[in-house]
Amino acid sequence: MQGRSPQLSMELNRLLLLTSFLLNMEEGHASPTRLVCDNRLIQKYIGEAKDMEKRVDQCQALPMLSCPVVLPLVDFSLQQWKSQSNESKRQEILCDLSLLVAAVAGAQRQVPHECGNRQLSQLYRHASSFLLLLQTFSWEAGPWEPGCSPRSVEQMHVSGIFLTYRQLVQGKLRFFFHHLAKDLCTRGQGGGREPR
Repeated sequence: MQGRSPQLSMELNRLLLLTSFLLNMEEGHASPTRLVCDNRLIQKYIGEAKDMEKRVDQCQALPMLSCPVVLPLVDFSLQQWKSQSNESKRQEILCDLSLLVAAVAGAQRQVPHECGNRQLSQLYRHASSFLLLLQTFSWEAGPWEPGCSPRSVEQMHVSGIFLTYRQLVQGKLRFFFHHLAKDLCTRGQGGGREPR
């Protein structure tokens, strides 16, 4: 496979990540629509985000980063969020995820600590998978173009990266999937309730 171009390798890696993410959802007919319609799946990913955050806090003597990473500010006004189109929400989350994935990659290079690096690797897989998943949704507005500039903050603590991811999954992503469910899901599939 020596003749493989870097672009092809990157596309194969993206496909592998997406496939593993969809297979990891649950056994059966995993699909983006299922993630939206089955409320248990997003709850599962929120639980995993909380677990990762706890585990990284348990890593002993985890040093501060020598070079700060740039994280998205993921807080939002629910009233304003509800007034946005689904495409606008998707673009905003993609911007946040793109910046978060870059921050995780930057932190990984600075954390030789085995426990911290292991948790960062898991976080990188999860965040990258959500990024790829949202890029595969079909929209009239066309594919996502990178290059957006979300509100951001510099972070020196590894635990802050996990906190940002958990807040993003628990906040914008969960509400985004809930609103999509109103359009995509039939009754009885778990998509009709307001997130708590």
